[in-house]
Amino acid sequence: MSEQYTVIGTRPPRVDAPAKVTGQAVFATDVVLPGMLHGKILRSPHAHARIRRLDTRRAEALPGVRAVVTAQDLPAARDITRRLGEGAINFKFMCDNTLASDKVLYVGHAVAAVAADEPHIAEQALDLIEVEYEPLPAVVDILQAIAAEAPLLHPTLHTRSLAGVSERPSNLAAHYQAIKGNPAQGFAQADVIVEREFRTQTVHQGYLEPHASVAFWGPDGIITIYTCTQGAFAVRDAVAELLQYPQAKIVVIPTEVGGAFGGKNTSYFDVVAALLSRQAGRPVRIVMSRAEVLQATGPSSGTVIRVKVGATCDGRLTAAQAELYYEAGAYPGSPVGSGMHVMFAPYDIPNGQLDGYDVLVNKPRISSYRAPGATPACFAAEAVMDELAEKLGLDPLEFRLRNCAREGTRNIDGSTHGHIGARQVIEAAQKHPHYTTPLEGANRGRGVAIGYWGNWGSISSCTIGVNADGTVNLLLGSVDVSGTRTSLAMQAAEVLGLPLDKVHPTVGNTAQVGYTEVSAGSRTTFATGQAVIRAAQAVIEQMRARAADLWNVPVEEVDFERGVFYTGHDDRQTMSFADLAAQLNQTGGPITGVGNLDAQNWGAGFGLHIADVEVDPETGQVNILRYTAIQDVGRAIHPTEVEGQIQGGAVQGIGWALWEGYRYDANGQMLNPTLLDYKMPTALDLPPIEAVLVQETYPHHPFGLRGVGETPIVPPPGALANAIYRATGARMSELPMTPEYILRQMKVL
Repeated sequence: MSEQYTVIGTRPPRVDAPAKVTGQAVFATDVVLPGMLHGKILRSPHAHARIRRLDTRRAEALPGVRAVVTAQDLPAARDITRRLGEGAINFKFMCDNTLASDKVLYVGHAVAAVAADEPHIAEQALDLIEVEYEPLPAVVDILQAIAAEAPLLHPTLHTRSLAGVSERPSNLAAHYQAIKGNPAQGFAQADVIVEREFRTQTVHQGYLEPHASVAFWGPDGIITIYTCTQGAFAVRDAVAELLQYPQAKIVVIPTEVGGAFGGKNTSYFDVVAALLSRQAGRPVRIVMSRAEVLQATGPSSGTVIRVKVGATCDGRLTAAQAELYYEAGAYPGSPVGSGMHVMFAPYDIPNGQLDGYDVLVNKPRISSYRAPGATPACFAAEAVMDELAEKLGLDPLEFRLRNCAREGTRNIDGSTHGHIGARQVIEAAQKHPHYTTPLEGANRGRGVAIGYWGNWGSISSCTIGVNADGTVNLLLGSVDVSGTRTSLAMQAAEVLGLPLDKVHPTVGNTAQVGYTEVSAGSRTTFATGQAVIRAAQAVIEQMRARAADLWNVPVEEVDFERGVFYTGHDDRQTMSFADLAAQLNQTGGPITGVGNLDAQNWGAGFGLHIADVEVDPETGQVNILRYTAIQDVGRAIHPTEVEGQIQGGAVQGIGWALWEGYRYDANGQMLNPTLLDYKMPTALDLPPIEAVLVQETYPHHPFGLRGVGETPIVPPPGALANAIYRATGARMSELPMTPEYILRQMKVL
């Protein structure tokens, strides 16, 4: 393809913008079906308790109640683990998380559900359900959870590790280990060693739209589910497995999504809504309250990370070691593996050891949050790297440049970097005015951090149908959570040689389009984009054959460029895409191109952030003066969307760094389950964030793009911690870095 693009790299309005700004876009709570009932879920008030008795008879007798379900209505789940969405999940645990069976394992754990004519009747019915609990000791601290005397969440769970399966049950679900070179020898060669421990809190994705689902189990046996999700097929597969029901009889229709960031990969009550619908014979809608979202959906892991890094006097890293303890919540499956992979990935380190621990605590099961597992790991690593650079008397960026990973660098976890742009983002930062301009004034500091995310490819499907008026319909399997209808339509338009307004993208349901993985892992524009390109190329090949028939020439003589079919030997044999489309019904009928793809190569993303702060020495308040996010994006399909992704990710990382965190008491009760108490940054808390696009084209995509959505959340805590140190002289080792914590580190409190 020509490097001179007509659509790629432009900044058109998003195709979904008019519907959203005028209120015409349909979200899950906008779906109203005839005879629809309202569902509510009874949730545990205890963080850990045995269910001794569960009686729903009074609720069932309440006028207006049409259905009541408990775990007894679910088939016995298979004890198997399979990939679902971004990660693997055990269906037995998923079933128990859907409706608790013998024990509740966190405050908010679903116990029973009702469907009634009105929401207030459903709420009254919940009060009539009698549950006798036997409270058990709860454990919410990650290190206390793995102590020998800790109360067990699952008495049959044993630690899996390289040594096999442990003899004694434990809250430690898994221990992972990776070793490169000889760490002991590497530390012996070091002239300077920094060793520190870091702790981060559980944080939530913070999407504005709560989870919502409408399910109808029809008399024909078809289960239709309207839901806000990042992956319609992931919902279908989960429902099919938990209900032991044929996939072909389940149709999942994804609605518009009001924010997700990884938090809507998981199906929480689609199965419950379906069960209530089957019992009632009517559609059922369930919508979470904000407290339910915070208490009963999957946030990120709280962590404890111990880091040791050594370097020589000339600024060369010799060894690195880290222990990463990640909360999994009530069931196994924390992103500790991602944390291990990300932690030292920006660097070429000859010797290292990583130990990762997947730890169960009495909190909701962890879900993905934009580069899951990466942000705490980067915070710990970059704080130590900054301290090393200072002890060696080196500029922070020069130290990183001396040790940065390149193509072919082998990471400590055994993976090897492909085509990457780590060096390029560091060099761009060195030249940027934000870094070259001195920061003046008391109590001010500048910090930098480099972050990494590996991205993802996997399975995508789409179809393109050609219309007689020269427009095309693009049917996508990927849910649009970040404007991807536009970036995907742009790729189709570029290949087809059409203006963007001639391509009409639609997100299909599970009965309309081929299997497509979740919109996560920064994969959608990258992987589904390749499926779109394949579908567009299939359309062109079919239309070349039609043109060849019209001109009575071999198809090999028909060329196509920028929306025009032509032959090289006859100027009269030229026809635009639209003119040929108008003749399809007279030359063989409809043309449809199908694109199916399992992308096995994807480009990792590196981002380097620069933060200037001012810290009030009396209050500990942090004021961000300037913030710049530099990232290698491959090629920017839609630069405005790419900049928006970088800015949005940076804002979430800043929130993680300075304000956000779950607070629990010793009994596992969440103390801040509302947006009044769970602090997230607003526009008043932030400066303008400058996004700088480094475009090192990725060779395994036709247009050279990389996934961009997750990398920008990774560096902010590290950059801000290093800036706060330079403003205060106190090193930061915990998130969030609240004013109170900063004053404690400054020895003021």
